[in-house]
Amino acid sequence: MIRYFTPEDIQNDNEYHKQLRAQTQESTGTPDDKEFTEQEIKNAVANMGHNKAPVEDGITSEIFKRVVDILPGYIKPIYNSCLRSGTFPTRWKKAKILPITKPGTESSEEVSKFRPISLLNVGGKVLEKVLINRINHRIFSQEFMNKNQYGFTPQKGTIDAAMEIKEIVKEGLAAGEVTALVSLDVKGAFDTAWWPGILKELRACGCPKNVYELTKSYFTQRTATLSTNSLRLERGISKGTQGVLLWPGFWNIQYNSLLNLNYMTRTKVVAYADDLLAIKGE
Repeated sequence: MIRYFTPEDIQNDNEYHKQLRAQTQESTGTPDDKEFTEQEIKNAVANMGHNKAPVEDGITSEIFKRVVDILPGYIKPIYNSCLRSGTFPTRWKKAKILPITKPGTESSEEVSKFRPISLLNVGGKVLEKVLINRINHRIFSQEFMNKNQYGFTPQKGTIDAAMEIKEIVKEGLAAGEVTALVSLDVKGAFDTAWWPGILKELRACGCPKNVYELTKSYFTQRTATLSTNSLRLERGISKGTQGVLLWPGFWNIQYNSLLNLNYMTRTKVVAYADDLLAIKGE
């Protein structure tokens, strides 16, 4: 079960992928971003739900919110120390997996019957939130994200994606063309995301050096544990991950390069997160 929930990044790379891995470990050479503000941290904490179960430290989001209210001057330096040093603390990279049976699969003996829910340290989730907010600000303020990505994108949704597809097909019909549509869906998308691919796109958008180094640290020494009444297993994570605040944004960043490919004439692609529709008119 834990092997299924934490797939490995098998490094049977070609020369391009080897070069890309090596490149993403180098410094970006870009200027540092400014430090996190007290308001950024408070906003990240305020958006956290009260009903999440705690991990080994026993700290709930409600407890963390009270600490931030009482000691804001103590909490902010912790997060800015992480940003300055480019270090995502190891204890904040440990996920506790709870397997939940999917409806209608109770009689199945396949491990795919379970949906994994990952519990993470509240302090780490706050750092994830302020980090992805900084990354998204960079991405969207520079219009780096392809306009045909409609998932996890501000002021866009499924209706906007559907209307875009409608207009493309309508144009084809008006021109007397036959329009072919091919729908693609990535199985276990967040679990299969390739970390060097995400870092490559961050470099391409001119990500600030300290934000990039913190993201790179986030991708190291990640682990997941799965427990039963008599057994506790821990396993390293080397690609993708479950149930974290960063991953909708990270997925879009990785998928962006696919949307930006030079396609054939009269070919367009529209994406909603990992769901992609390729449209070709003839």
